[in-house]
Amino acid sequence: MRKIIILAGYAVVFALASCGAKHEQVEHESTYLVTNPVQKDTIVYEEYVSQIHSIQHIELRALEKGYLQNVFVDEGQHVKKGQLMFRIMPLIYEAEMQKAKAEASFAEIEYLNTKSLADSNIVSSNELALAKAQLDKANAELSLAQAHLGFTEIRAPFDGIMGRFHVRLGSLLDEGELLATLSDNSDMWVYFNVPEAQYLDFVSTTSLDSLPEVYLHMANQRPFDTPGIITTIESDFNNETGNIAFRATFPNKKGILRHGETGNIQLPVHFPDALLIPQKATFEVLDKKFVFVVNEDGVLESREISIVAELPHLYLVSSGLDTNDKILIEGLRKVVNGQKIEFEVVDHDEVMSELNGLHAE
Repeated sequence: MRKIIILAGYAVVFALASCGAKHEQVEHESTYLVTNPVQKDTIVYEEYVSQIHSIQHIELRALEKGYLQNVFVDEGQHVKKGQLMFRIMPLIYEAEMQKAKAEASFAEIEYLNTKSLADSNIVSSNELALAKAQLDKANAELSLAQAHLGFTEIRAPFDGIMGRFHVRLGSLLDEGELLATLSDNSDMWVYFNVPEAQYLDFVSTTSLDSLPEVYLHMANQRPFDTPGIITTIESDFNNETGNIAFRATFPNKKGILRHGETGNIQLPVHFPDALLIPQKATFEVLDKKFVFVVNEDGVLESREISIVAELPHLYLVSSGLDTNDKILIEGLRKVVNGQKIEFEVVDHDEVMSELNGLHAE
């Protein structure tokens, strides 16, 4: 019996020692870090999927029927304005022009002879007028024949880059048949769709008379080297999607961007006097955001907040907090609502420095 009592005594001693160790551990972990929300002017970059278009992108089509006799350019080639690109077999149109030229010459001789006779009062003025009408008709037919002949040569209407050929040398072409495309890539138009709510945030803080620069991230996630300018906003919302289209113009001096590419536009949205808190200070309950606020007595109060925008490691809070509140930034899973804690206030700049260091790692 004595042995059992002794062993029981040792058990009590060990239990007390264990409780002391746990108590020391709780004491050690009982000081929590808190900070104050900070208020400052902030720019948030909203990202939108975009479509990239040449400032001029046209289809080159045959204006006359015939065989494709010559191709003077290649796909992807840079061409100059007025450069000859395609020639459709012109034999028929050359013959028609020669015929029209001969008829015009004959009508001119007839007119001159009639005018000489009219000047001598041998023929009436009506005959002279008829001869003049015949000459005008012949000259008009000559101009039409020359135009048709000119249609057999397809020249570049502007400096640009040839697209893919849709026909090959010797193809029989119908009137209006697509030959190729031509793109002017000196500047690029980048289109992106903005939801109505974000459009309203944008116009409430931005003057439509001086739209801001935007930035383009290409498909390889690398930024394009030159910012663009928003040049227009469409007049109507798309009722099906609830979006409105923006168009930004980007200079493309190096020729990197091509018609049909995709990318992501980063649109700056200004938030004056925005209230910022660390993301790690929040937790979710049923898709709602909460923080733990520490009152003057050190008691935790869970408070719902509204998030208006997001930055790396930070939230912009629209309601629920002010700059005088102290929010818990560590140990959120170790505490409960209504718990009294010991805390240490950490300056917001120090918190930001640690977050930036974490981001750099």
